[in-house]
Amino acid sequence: MDSLEIKKELNELLEMTAKEGASDLHISIARYPILRIDGKLIPLTNKEILTPGHAEELCFALLDEKQKDQFLKDKEIDLSYNFEERARFRVNIFRQKGYVGASLRLIPSEIRTVEELNLPPIIHKFTKLKQGFVLMVGPTGHGKSTSLAALIDEINHNRNDCIITIEDPIEYVFTQDRCIISQREIYHDSRSFHVALRSVFREDANVIMVGEMRDPETISTAVTAAETGHLVFATLHTNNAAQTIDRIIDSFPANQQSQIRAQLASSLQGIVSQRLVPRVDGGRIPATEILLANAAIRNLIRENKTHQLDLVIETSSEEGMLPLNKSLANLVEKGEISRQNAELYSLNPKDLKMLLKNKQ
Repeated sequence: MDSLEIKKELNELLEMTAKEGASDLHISIARYPILRIDGKLIPLTNKEILTPGHAEELCFALLDEKQKDQFLKDKEIDLSYNFEERARFRVNIFRQKGYVGASLRLIPSEIRTVEELNLPPIIHKFTKLKQGFVLMVGPTGHGKSTSLAALIDEINHNRNDCIITIEDPIEYVFTQDRCIISQREIYHDSRSFHVALRSVFREDANVIMVGEMRDPETISTAVTAAETGHLVFATLHTNNAAQTIDRIIDSFPANQQSQIRAQLASSLQGIVSQRLVPRVDGGRIPATEILLANAAIRNLIRENKTHQLDLVIETSSEEGMLPLNKSLANLVEKGEISRQNAELYSLNPKDLKMLLKNKQ
């Protein structure tokens, strides 16, 4: 196909992704183009099965010449792609078995609020903090970036602060309101998360959002920023609060772990772990675990007793903490999700069954 035909076909796929409310578009050889809708993969059988050449042409149509050169050199690339100013996509193009494929995540143009996302109201608390460390965690594709954007935009509309985001690539684009917002993209605006974060200390930032903490240097700098008067939001691919603390500590050499543990104990403000569960009536709804850093939580982190964090979350509901199983059980009780899906997404199905039995 010539370049105009390929561009037209790509645009049709992107338009269909947005129109169908899909979260992702997959381009893979020997398959139809595939959409992910409400967590399920749906092949577009009205399109052609993709040959290696066809898939490569579609992927390369997403790249400018500089990006194409980078992909050919590195064999993979992350980028953001604007589709005719109507939709944005977070794109990863990669090689598998020598062939080119791509995954495109649709980034909604409108940033939804905490209420619109059906998140617990207690997380508004994080937008009122002056300093500290707030982590949004959960599996890939379960709404961490969307929830984080809601908190950052709430700050944007209600405070007079300087906000700096560090992302790879930039996902949600914020419209400045009461805040100054600078959005920095790794490789385009800075060499690395670590370098960009280090620069924040000279950029008069009040609020910092780190798209992803990938290495000890980035984590260490983020924790230091939270200790020195900044409000820092970040994401991690972990399943719950306890695992998050362990992942952070374990990413450091043994001789540095006690120091980072002490820093984390003093700077952490909260952890929100979420997963999107299929609704009975279609769509998905978040189930959340919420940890709020009180004296007991800080002591457990400091004393390396993270295995006891779940118990504190369980027994601190009056402070606003929320165990994942309780969130799932509440959604079952309201008729939002099925018992089967609640058990599927629970990290402790046995305890969930007991909780649901007690609610009957």
